[in-house]
Amino acid sequence: MPSTTETAEQIRREFARAWGEIGAAWGIAPSTAAVQGYLLTHGGPLTEPEVRRALGMSHRAASLALAQCEAWGLLQRAEAPRRSGQRGPAAAAWVTVGDHWAWFRRVAAARKERETDPVVPVIERCVELSATGDDAELVELHRRLAGLLEFVRRFDRGVEVFVTGEPEAIARVFEGLGELEGETVRRLWSLIGELEPTELAGALTALAKLPPAATRRLIAVADSAAMRRLLGIR
Repeated sequence: MPSTTETAEQIRREFARAWGEIGAAWGIAPSTAAVQGYLLTHGGPLTEPEVRRALGMSHRAASLALAQCEAWGLLQRAEAPRRSGQRGPAAAAWVTVGDHWAWFRRVAAARKERETDPVVPVIERCVELSATGDDAELVELHRRLAGLLEFVRRFDRGVEVFVTGEPEAIARVFEGLGELEGETVRRLWSLIGELEPTELAGALTALAKLPPAATRRLIAVADSAAMRRLLGIR
């Protein structure tokens, strides 16, 4: 029967393989995601040789994956070097970024920078080129490209707004959404669908100006029976 340590290591390696597959869907190289997954379950600090032996990777692959993890903001170098049981001086070691939401935000920001930001100028240029004639085909092409550009800009802005939040605040948003019941979510989307974009932006702008204590009082008043009667809500 394997020892507890062996069982734990087997689980870490299995998780790393699965995390590598998930990473591919996020636009991250599987080997890079696998290294992060292993560090997530281990915690670190771990040197390149330790990571390489655990995941059966070559020196080049492990070094590249660690460098990419560091570039993505998934891992960071430990303050002190570490000996990994081999002869020679202590080597650089890596640890995970402490908060899950911190590296999640960094991945989202990096993907925006690498994927969305470069394509926007290309689409803008195509929109300009398609607006140079009155041929029916060019007019239709311009309409389609302009609509696509508007979508990409709005999506890009939404991601930008999201990733500027502090990790703790992002975590609270997801925690709050997780507590909503299905019917509440349906009514919320229905309400948003009825509001004009300027009205929704105005509501959020007004809410952002309130201090936390005033926001809590506003929520309490809005949910009171007296306010519901005043607004004609049953």
